[in-house]
Amino acid sequence: MTANRRPWSAPNDRELLLWKVGRALTLAFVTAVLVAGGIFYGLVVLLDFKEIDTAAKLDAKTLFDLVKLSFGVVAGAGALVALVVAYRRQRVDEVGAHREATRLHTERFSQAVDKLGSDSPAVRLGGVHALAGLADDAPDDSLRQTCIDVLCAYLQLPFTPDPGEDLAHQEEHHRYLAFRKVRHTILRLIGDHYRRPQGTHRSWQGCDLDLTGVTIDGNMDFTGAVFSGGMVSFVGAVFSGGTVDFNSAVFSGGTVGFRGAVFSGGRVGFRGAVFSGSTVDFYSAVLSGGTVGFRGAVFSGSTVDFNSAVFSGSTVDFYSAVFSGGTVRFRGAVFSGGTVDFDRAAFSGSTVPFSSAIFSGSRVSFNRAAFSGGRASFGGVRFSGGRASFTDARGRVPDGLLAAANTPVSATVILASAWLPPVP
Repeated sequence: MTANRRPWSAPNDRELLLWKVGRALTLAFVTAVLVAGGIFYGLVVLLDFKEIDTAAKLDAKTLFDLVKLSFGVVAGAGALVALVVAYRRQRVDEVGAHREATRLHTERFSQAVDKLGSDSPAVRLGGVHALAGLADDAPDDSLRQTCIDVLCAYLQLPFTPDPGEDLAHQEEHHRYLAFRKVRHTILRLIGDHYRRPQGTHRSWQGCDLDLTGVTIDGNMDFTGAVFSGGMVSFVGAVFSGGTVDFNSAVFSGGTVGFRGAVFSGGRVGFRGAVFSGSTVDFYSAVLSGGTVGFRGAVFSGSTVDFNSAVFSGSTVDFYSAVFSGGTVRFRGAVFSGGTVDFDRAAFSGSTVPFSSAIFSGSRVSFNRAAFSGGRASFGGVRFSGGRASFTDARGRVPDGLLAAANTPVSATVILASAWLPPVP
């Protein structure tokens, strides 16, 4: 995900590419002459001079004017030289200031990383806050990204599980709680910084966030965050507790990956989120516990992939969601337990395929959903258990649903009355 990131020295190398003084002066002088000549020619054309009197004699006044003009040209050339030299000095000063800022940043960075390796939870906590502050004050985006990467890498490190609260393990239990506080602080700081508008101080929006394989058992708040660039990865992450909020977030660019993630507890919320131009990947995710909520979310242009996802115990809520554009895929998904709610959802423009999905134990509800456009398809779906309800659904029947519901199955499939064939 970060293979194409620039090395630390890249910004300095780029800023030091200054032209030699002679070349810069020559180019500046030629440019000045061309501009002056263009202005003179324009004035001649504007004032409509038809001819110049070649018979006129050079009198004292004209000679004096030529002398003044010569001195003016010399003064202008001197000013041009001073301007070029001042510009180069300013650029060199800027590069020097950047180098000094980078040196100080590197020293503080090394100290903060050393604190993260301390045996003391309090010292580690100080290192976490130091790295977050360094990311805020980093002289360029590359150094900011490095600080974020280190915090993410800390979360990816293996940690000792809770040994229990019995007296025999009381000391280990307290140590576990102390280090868990460090992890939860990182999760909180990441959420705080991603909620800040991009371009403002302390905003990390647009940076990469690699939480691959991380166990998230605390709170993270991305409420109102805008994911319009960078790559955010929760691939293989385990959501086992706490609350992770993407409520009212906007996914308008970049990629957010939950591929293979396990939702086994806690709550992950996308309430009112807008998916308008990004790729959000839940491929092969396992939703076996807790709650994943998309209530009122708007899918208007993104690609959201639930292909081969397993809904085996969670409560997944798409209540009143709007599918008005883009693609939301459930191909090959397995609904074997828990509850999946599409009540009052509006399918008006998206492509939403449930092709080859298996409904074997979940309660899946499309009650009062509106199928007024787009393409929701159930071709090859197998209903072998649980319950799938389309009570009071409106609009045209989704492609392949009647054929799938009329096969000999033991599941209960409740269709909208308007879709049932007339009683003979």
